[in-house]
Amino acid sequence: MSHSAHNIGFGDTSFTVAVYIENVPPMPQYNHLSDVSALSNGQIDTINQACGNGWRKVFNVYAKVLFALPSEHYQFAKLAPTWQQYRDSQLLQSDSQTALLFSPVALTNNSSLHIIAGRTYAKALINQGLLTAQLDWLDDEFAIDKTNKLIVCPYFDYRQLSNIKIARLSQLVAECF
Repeated sequence: MSHSAHNIGFGDTSFTVAVYIENVPPMPQYNHLSDVSALSNGQIDTINQACGNGWRKVFNVYAKVLFALPSEHYQFAKLAPTWQQYRDSQLLQSDSQTALLFSPVALTNNSSLHIIAGRTYAKALINQGLLTAQLDWLDDEFAIDKTNKLIVCPYFDYRQLSNIKIARLSQLVAECF
């Protein structure tokens, strides 16, 4: 199912996993994105080199999250020997079933997993009336809406979303099935 009508970002319009973050990479070619477009091979590295360590962490953590997802529901860890190789060869490319979205969460009646990176961003979306999910806040960092397969987790940064917290996120994903 195509999700492109409401979404703006990088990746596959037929995503099964979408991560929502507030900011777009500060590069002129991304200032006026109007849809979801697949990244090409090497484009993540180009963004990392132009935008620095913060974006490198976003892409690295995204790949690590995909590799940690329950294997009975997601096959990402079987598509490459390491999360690094997956990131470099498939993440956010066409037919990857992944998306990194800069637009508000567009919940539709489908089976896609939606992850909002950052409590502050999730609360801003709620306060602006752009997110109407029924979130159950589990603590200061994680919230879940099992009906919509929506999870709020710490921002995609090593310090905020550590390996232990990635494991917790994976467990929450399993609870959505």
